[in-house]
Amino acid sequence: MNEQSGRVDYLINNALPIMKGINECSYEEFQYALSVGVTAPFYLTKLLLPIFFENASIVNISSSRDRMSQPQTESYTAAKGGISALTHVMAVSLSGKARVNSISPGWINTTFEDYSGSDALQQPEDIVEMVMFLCSEKAGFITGENICIDGGMTRQMIYHGEHGWTYEK
Repeated sequence: MNEQSGRVDYLINNALPIMKGINECSYEEFQYALSVGVTAPFYLTKLLLPIFFENASIVNISSSRDRMSQPQTESYTAAKGGISALTHVMAVSLSGKARVNSISPGWINTTFEDYSGSDALQQPEDIVEMVMFLCSEKAGFITGENICIDGGMTRQMIYHGEHGWTYEK
């Protein structure tokens, strides 16, 4: 919130709902994932809407799971896909009031372990820089976009035996 004006300049929605799959996720757990990942950002935006500063920016953090999946991640994947869809409809609904965009990070190391090879290139700083850009006036004509930051991982098909990857059942 802008302390001088009492208005909200930007809102970043970033939540990690549970990650459970179809084999173990209960109805209540699935509903919880959607509540945290989609419903909460929707209602927080709705509640803050009257005090958004002119041309405020909303940045929703999704995941590259909104376009690709792993087995047994239905709760997380559905929530992240939902926030991506919510982004583009809110961009239309809030046109002239707020810019709404989302970022879909790929795999990001948040454990502070050292990695080598291509995994070492995953940089949380890239996500932060994109959030800062989308909240700035430099992004004043960008709305309704979902920006994937994953080092190109979602653009390259990887098959068994390629690039050091093997499929195991």
